[in-house]
Amino acid sequence: MTTSLEAARARLRPVVERARRFSGWSDYPRSRHLGPAPSWSYEERARELLRTARSVVDLGTGGGERFGDYCAGYRGRAVATEEWAVNAPVAAARLRPLGIEIVRCQSLRLPFAAESFDLVLDRHEELAPEEVARVLAPGGRVLTQQVSPDHWRELRRFFLRANLGSGDLFDEYRDGFAAAGLEIVDARTHTVDAAYSGLGDFVHMLCITPWTIPDFDPLGKDLDALLDLERNLTTEDGLVLTDARFLIEARKPL
Repeated sequence: MTTSLEAARARLRPVVERARRFSGWSDYPRSRHLGPAPSWSYEERARELLRTARSVVDLGTGGGERFGDYCAGYRGRAVATEEWAVNAPVAAARLRPLGIEIVRCQSLRLPFAAESFDLVLDRHEELAPEEVARVLAPGGRVLTQQVSPDHWRELRRFFLRANLGSGDLFDEYRDGFAAAGLEIVDARTHTVDAAYSGLGDFVHMLCITPWTIPDFDPLGKDLDALLDLERNLTTEDGLVLTDARFLIEARKPL
């Protein structure tokens, strides 16, 4: 048993070391969907909405990779927020040369005046519906794609401390926007099995999302659980877990 643990530790150590050099979201392991793709494209809709927005804020921009692309040729006021110390300087270096303002702040308490933006974008960043409604100008819209609490739900079998959220975040955000006076334009969910190529790729993802398993220690205390997860979730398609997301678009009345 000791020998097998040592072999597993040696197998995962390069993955962990590579993940420690992570910054931004331009290079990370992707999973492969084993079923249909979502019925929406967040990227396409974000670009469409930008065409008529005079001002936009991107909440939790990460390293600014996507938002910088969206704003290519954009002539309005563009602002991005990012709280995480790992990604904030990456976003600043990428977006400031494009004329995009960077604000280091929490997304649940936005440091902007009321009715500051025609468009709020949010891809996988927590939000407070009432705060989004407050900073939206009349006629403005919010577009958010979120990971639901069912995403990677299999982790609960192996890690009791996994932080996967609780309740129905889809209903919470949709109802929260409505309660704040916004009109729901679109609201959709999508759940599908998705495969990582192996345990190494999934460990990489857990390392660069440190909020998922607090105090994650893949080469130490969590190694046994990871190997148990690998034994139970590996199929001919790879390491298979649930991928669960939702999209909501809402509009502030004129």
